[in-house]
Amino acid sequence: MAMASSSNKKKPKKNQTPESQFNYNLNFYSKSKDLHSAISLYDTAISQDTRLNQHGFNTLLYLCSVSLNDPSTEELALRCGLRIFDHMVSNGIKPNEASITAVARLAAAKGDGDYAFDLVKNVGAYNELPRLRTYDPALFCFCEKLEAHKAYEVEEHMGSMGVGLEEGEIAALLKVSVESRNEKRVYGYLQKLRKMVRRVRGETAKVIEHWFAVFEGSGVELDVDLVREAVSRNGGGWHGLGWIGKGKWVLKRGSVDVGGKCCCCGEQLVSVDIDDDETERFAESVAGLAMEREVNANFSEFQNWLEEHANYEAIVDGANIGLYQQNFAEGGFSISQLDAVVKDLYNQSGKKWPLIIMHNKRLRALLQNPSTRELIQEWIEKDVLYTTPQGSNDDWYWLYAAVKLRCLLVTNDEMRDHIFELLGSDFFIKWKERHQVRYTFVKGKLELQMPPLFSVVIQESEHGSWHVPVAGNGNDSPQSWLCVSRPRACDALEEDSCMEGSKDSNDICCNSKLLSFGRPESLTSCKNKLQSQASFQESDNKITALTCKRKERSPSPSYLHVPCDQRHQ
Repeated sequence: MAMASSSNKKKPKKNQTPESQFNYNLNFYSKSKDLHSAISLYDTAISQDTRLNQHGFNTLLYLCSVSLNDPSTEELALRCGLRIFDHMVSNGIKPNEASITAVARLAAAKGDGDYAFDLVKNVGAYNELPRLRTYDPALFCFCEKLEAHKAYEVEEHMGSMGVGLEEGEIAALLKVSVESRNEKRVYGYLQKLRKMVRRVRGETAKVIEHWFAVFEGSGVELDVDLVREAVSRNGGGWHGLGWIGKGKWVLKRGSVDVGGKCCCCGEQLVSVDIDDDETERFAESVAGLAMEREVNANFSEFQNWLEEHANYEAIVDGANIGLYQQNFAEGGFSISQLDAVVKDLYNQSGKKWPLIIMHNKRLRALLQNPSTRELIQEWIEKDVLYTTPQGSNDDWYWLYAAVKLRCLLVTNDEMRDHIFELLGSDFFIKWKERHQVRYTFVKGKLELQMPPLFSVVIQESEHGSWHVPVAGNGNDSPQSWLCVSRPRACDALEEDSCMEGSKDSNDICCNSKLLSFGRPESLTSCKNKLQSQASFQESDNKITALTCKRKERSPSPSYLHVPCDQRHQ
């Protein structure tokens, strides 16, 4: 048998079997991507009846598939690759997913997408599960040949096997849909792209631009309230109801300012939240995990209490704030830091108290301290405080409350612990971006770092325009935005504040540090609130003057667990 020679190649061991000698030399040729020598080695082994194992066949198939990118080896790879696979199957060697993927790439390179797809569909016969890379050859082959219906069939099969699309696959499906003028499919793939990526690649942006440049179809006329309800239900940033508006699209490349205003069309982008269904599933997941790890009665009691006290707009992780930067000799629990956060939230939110979640043992210590007792008792009377019982984990309580009430969560906790890893979903990251408020104390001065005013994701406005963030060419390249709108896109909303209203009003509404606790709001909603603010405050002041007290609530159930002699010491 021919031997590979190289000054850098270790000498093979003596008394090797033909099979081990073949594998030794094949591995060397594979590392050096030497297809010609590998095929010669293979032909010699076959002529000498050397038995090849699965690893040997897979190495040859892999080397053939990666050699397709080299014009000097492409023809040899195509000619020999499928022959090697047939030899493998005829010898009773079971292919695995890697084998199927390599052969599918060879078939697609020959333009035979059908064979590549058949290989994937039959991978179950070998007790193997396909991966995204296994489907790619057939999918990209059909897309390149503009065989849209076959490409859609591959996508459907992927879904049935639980294999998700990534940007490259969505872009290919989007392109074939653009070329076939399939409006419904294009709309659907834009929505999938919105969910999958934050910034699209430059080549993907060109496909999107091409579509809007040639697409002149009129969108449906939908009731404005219906569209807004869909936007709110979906968490903001998209409605998913189809194309809206009439006339040719206006395409521009530009930027978005720090407040989220598009410099091309003047539209205000929004902060995108998870949708209603995801929120409910998220809350149920947190509650389910908490019930597994907490005393059921305790957490159920908290859930019931929260149902009756559901008007909080911010949840505060008391321990995280009280212990912030306290790792020094005289350090301890800083009630002043916690008080500063509570007061800042109270003032910014229009005189609405947040809810502090704190462990019961922490409460006992604070009540026993004369310097902190009065403030704690004030919080208890105002229902600012909920204390978790002995043996509980505060994290479950403040996370569940923030998710269930759809409000802000003030904590510097990165939520990377194992308990959060159990949630294991991409929407957790999106939820944190929209709801988590971080904080710092610089020389004792509090600074709240609110969630961003807008999300850098594809956004579909309530009047039909699109804004697509496009990634730069390099790590240091700034992103740009593709702005796609109709002429006079705001006609349907001309009475709203889309492009009208005073600049001061819009600035107050859209750049407020506490723009919107909970659900994102439309500019119209903001404007209406601004217009009614004076009369509302006047009425509120009159009511306060007459009653001189807030509405009474039942005390926190956890507080009831504190001994009577500690409540009003």
